[in-house]
Amino acid sequence: MADDNPFVGHAFLSGLERHGCLSAEYGWQPHHLGVYAEERLVAAAPLYLKGNSHGEFVFDWSWAAAYERNGLAYYPKLLAGVPYSPVTGPRLLAGRGEDAVALRRVLTGLIERETGRLGLSSAHANFVADDDAAALADAGWLARGDWQFHWHNRGWSDFDDFLDALSSKKRKNIRQERAQVARAGVHCTPMLGGDLDEATWNAVHRLYRRTFDAHGNYAALTPAFFRHLGRALPTRSMVVLCRRGAELVAMALFLRSADTLYGRYWGAESEVPGLHFEACYYQGIDYCLREGLARFEPGAQGEHKVARGFLPVATRSFHHVVDERFRAAIADALRAEARALEDYRRDVLAHAPYTA
Repeated sequence: MADDNPFVGHAFLSGLERHGCLSAEYGWQPHHLGVYAEERLVAAAPLYLKGNSHGEFVFDWSWAAAYERNGLAYYPKLLAGVPYSPVTGPRLLAGRGEDAVALRRVLTGLIERETGRLGLSSAHANFVADDDAAALADAGWLARGDWQFHWHNRGWSDFDDFLDALSSKKRKNIRQERAQVARAGVHCTPMLGGDLDEATWNAVHRLYRRTFDAHGNYAALTPAFFRHLGRALPTRSMVVLCRRGAELVAMALFLRSADTLYGRYWGAESEVPGLHFEACYYQGIDYCLREGLARFEPGAQGEHKVARGFLPVATRSFHHVVDERFRAAIADALRAEARALEDYRRDVLAHAPYTA
């Protein structure tokens, strides 16, 4: 593995498969690629045959609809990515050795070859890190951008020091939101996944499932997978447990690497004003400041994050489209989309909360 990004580690990816989170019925069929020197694995790519575009967070529904209108099949397609995880990281796992650049080229070519062998419409690589982006761009894959909202640690000593960097209005709003949670009698405690017992993990999963169900979404991750995170990533998984007295009323689940915190899932029994922001954002910022982490990536979308100290950061995906007619049309659409995204970024930054 090129870094310690937990989402491309064996523990996370194999856990999804072993604990019932992936299936062809859900649109995720593992189809991983390995490159071997004799019997030694020297490079790999986490690949999936996708029967839909659910759980990817790079939205290509309009592309699929265009194929359908023309009597062609867009699905299945091939995806290099991490299921249900809009987190930038390695997709062409080639290490850091002197042959890494060449191995990424090999992996890219093999993905293209497999796309052709299976007669698929396309191959995609989502939330791609810099080194992989260079290989995919050199191979002529179409680049697509988007924005996420991340928090960066500027060396603040504690949460109050961070607040002092914000405008007075934003600082006041955050303090009011935190005070709402305290007045509701809810106390939030971060705990490492390895310190949670089975009953607590099951309760965490119930909150996750309840919130997904309430929003009409399918909760693909299983209780067994949540418990697996605690066992397999005991110091890399973290859960903020929100209690009113002895009752667990909400939770926020995170993973971390050596320098980054990743916000993943939230669940609550009922609406408590300010609690979502407290559990999912402010507790995460507090954790990063205590642990000396450089970044906090709280998940996809959400302009409301800007007022709470999160600024737009570019994400990239790359797309190998086999049909030249669709490839040209998609390339035109992506150029127009890129211009609109840059306009959007300027508008967002006009509302940045920092005073300097």
